[in-house]
Amino acid sequence: MSVYLDNNATTPVEPEVAEIIRLYTEQEYGNSGSRTHEYGNKAKLAVQKAREQVASVFDGIDSSDVIFTSGATESNNLAILGMLKWATDNGKTHIVTTSIEHKAIIEPVAYAESLGFEVTYVNPNSSGVVTASDMLSAVKDDTFLVSMMHVNNETGSIQPIDEVADALPQQGVYFHTDAAQGYGKELEKLNHPRIDLISISGHKIYGPKGIGALVMRRRKFKRAPLTPIQFGGGQERGLRPGTLPVPLIAGLGVAAECCKKHHSERAAKNRAFRERVFSALHGLDYQVNGDEGSLVSHVLNLSFNGLNSEAVMLALKGIVSISNGSACTSQSYEPSHVLTAMGLSEDRIKSAIRLSWCYMTEEPEWSKVRQAIQSLL
Repeated sequence: MSVYLDNNATTPVEPEVAEIIRLYTEQEYGNSGSRTHEYGNKAKLAVQKAREQVASVFDGIDSSDVIFTSGATESNNLAILGMLKWATDNGKTHIVTTSIEHKAIIEPVAYAESLGFEVTYVNPNSSGVVTASDMLSAVKDDTFLVSMMHVNNETGSIQPIDEVADALPQQGVYFHTDAAQGYGKELEKLNHPRIDLISISGHKIYGPKGIGALVMRRRKFKRAPLTPIQFGGGQERGLRPGTLPVPLIAGLGVAAECCKKHHSERAAKNRAFRERVFSALHGLDYQVNGDEGSLVSHVLNLSFNGLNSEAVMLALKGIVSISNGSACTSQSYEPSHVLTAMGLSEDRIKSAIRLSWCYMTEEPEWSKVRQAIQSLL
């Protein structure tokens, strides 16, 4: 078996998470909405505990601010499309976002644009970072939503969401961040009290697939004025109807708790692994796509000069499992919209591969990795 180096697509499941999922699947399988027996009560308590665990990763977030969803994609859709009625009622027509967002932002924003809303897409610099000054200069009097990702899924570049939050107007503009790649890993920036809406995903933090949350931070005791985009049941403060998947929610809660508890040691392991990547590739002709000073410790996007990414991945098959971009668009051979927005050359984009690991990643046979790449040169 090859060593898995595609953790930005999905992570392995934490052993403690697997245990709690099994418990609430096989034994405590009640519906958290059932109030007439102990099975329902135990399920309800499990959901409440998970809310507290998810909220505990942040400063100043109450468990009631956590809305469970099927994942960051749904959370993003709720944050964006759920704002449109309020915006219309208040004469607001403008959204600011970036050109390097995940498709889970770009597509709902494009849908809003098709309804007549205006959208400004702010480009990054050549390091893959969208500057705070460029984001803020795009905000207008009729802007109602600014959506900026926390960590880019393709390059690992950390975006200056805290700097944007520092300078946004306090009234009339809501700030959302897609934190699927940063929640539980890069903690500090997400604690800024001006960030109103935060999307997270379970399967990016060693939890199960199919579960996530939208965190609705209150400012002056008020949450962002969202309206539901689905109907039927009234669960999750009326914003996300449907029977709650208790095993998945409990799993997300444990994963979040583990992220907070073991954050420092996990980050240290990731940094050490990155140094071993650089050591293994020393002397080969490649470029890092992104400024190393602004990258998370568990992601590298590399372009090997003169090599096609498909050829590199084929050469490494059976040694390491890697990707050349987002899993959501991996069936497409179109150039990466992220690397294109960075202004990289066509050859550099075509040669780009992404390595992403975690604290559980096994050590590859680096000599074989190097030999496989050298065989193509």
